[in-house]
Amino acid sequence: MRQALAQAAEAAAGGDVPIGAVVVDATGRLVAAAGNRRERDQDPTAHAEMLALRQAARQLGSWRLAGCTLYVTIEPCPMCAAACVLSRVSQVVFGAFDPKLGFVGSLANLLEDPRLNHRVAWRAGLLAEEASALLTQFFANQRGRR
Repeated sequence: MRQALAQAAEAAAGGDVPIGAVVVDATGRLVAAAGNRRERDQDPTAHAEMLALRQAARQLGSWRLAGCTLYVTIEPCPMCAAACVLSRVSQVVFGAFDPKLGFVGSLANLLEDPRLNHRVAWRAGLLAEEASALLTQFFANQRGRR
């Protein structure tokens, strides 16, 4: 999660919302790392999770990321939660809940939806205070610039 937080800090330095994500394989080896790039790339799908999952698939040579864990600084949104299910990651670990957009417990839980063909284990709260602080500081700075 510390590496995901570092990715989040890099995203903020580039003008993006500070969210970071990393993917590790079953042995604990880091296979992908990314921060948000929506502003930088002008791409609405350039969320940290999406970028990290794409990078992991390229690195591992398969879209099936079974055995992998995605660490992300904040609860995934609906798009990213769906990508976790579709990529078959084994687990998602995130820092802070996102009561406005989170889809792993806040608004709904796509990772455990029994109607889907794959379920993803998840855990919340890892370094949540640090992840929240990054977001709070970023948005305070944004408000101060207006």
